Amino acid sequence: MQEGAADPGLYDFSPYRDRKPIVWPGNKKVAVWVSPNLEYYEIDPPANPHRKSWAYPHPDVVGYSHRDHANRVGHWRMAEVMSKHGFPGSVSLSVALCQHHPEVVADAAARGWEFFSHGIYNTRYSYGMDEAQERAIIEDSIRTVREATGQTIRGWLAPALTHTPRTLDLIAEYGLDYTCDLYHDDQPMPVKTASGNLISMPYSLEVNDHYGFFIYNMSPREYAKTLIRQYERLADEAEKEGGAGGTVMCIPLHSYLIGQPHRISAFEMVLRHIAADGRAWITRAGDIADAYRNQIGREQIA
Repeated sequence: MQEGAADPGLYDFSPYRDRKPIVWPGNKKVAVWVSPNLEYYEIDPPANPHRKSWAYPHPDVVGYSHRDHANRVGHWRMAEVMSKHGFPGSVSLSVALCQHHPEVVADAAARGWEFFSHGIYNTRYSYGMDEAQERAIIEDSIRTVREATGQTIRGWLAPALTHTPRTLDLIAEYGLDYTCDLYHDDQPMPVKTASGNLISMPYSLEVNDHYGFFIYNMSPREYAKTLIRQYERLADEAEKEGGAGGTVMCIPLHSYLIGQPHRISAFEMVLRHIAADGRAWITRAGDIADAYRNQIGREQIA
């Protein structure tokens, strides 16, 4: 095999049917967590030679203002529906939002939502960063969220899903518990890092509203049906004799998409369905991490 093409060795291979079963609190079958991406996009960010920030030449007024709907309108609509049906958020936060729109962060905190870092801005990419720059981003994230909310972040989702070869090692070194940057499984898994104690938290590209509406061109009804099919399959598999036990479903959201007036009722239908089903542990990412560690054992994660 050519150099550079080998398995990066981030995690061991573990067949789905040969695992120690996971049992979630209350003997629930599938842990469901909702991940609102509360983001801030710069209208004319510094250029990164590895990736353009906007589809159009800067300043991209259309792209910026579309996303600005999230903090002005979409967040409030989405958050109210989530609270109505008993779904807390685990926030993928552009931490600069704490300065630009602290009202949004304060609202999420008041609802009991958890925060993890999605970088500083979603228009600043990790590509090309040196170690000092990447450390500064992590330290800024920890400090800013703690000052704004009193919480210490436990998780990481790289800004705009961009990474360096050292990202996972660094967040583990800084004591973070989980990464959302691996999409390889439907259960938490240990991640191999140089130090620290990191697990992979199941996030999703497939049922991410960005993919649903921007990539797969789904209607609101199609997206809602997709979420329900995802939930039903994961719950059914967790109930099977000899299966891997508790599964995880993440619903990643962007409120400038799901919070649009013509989409929110379909999303509310999904929350109503999951809440009424009885098999879901409706929770937050950090709680899933704790339940997994306490059950599987920290010695297997180290």
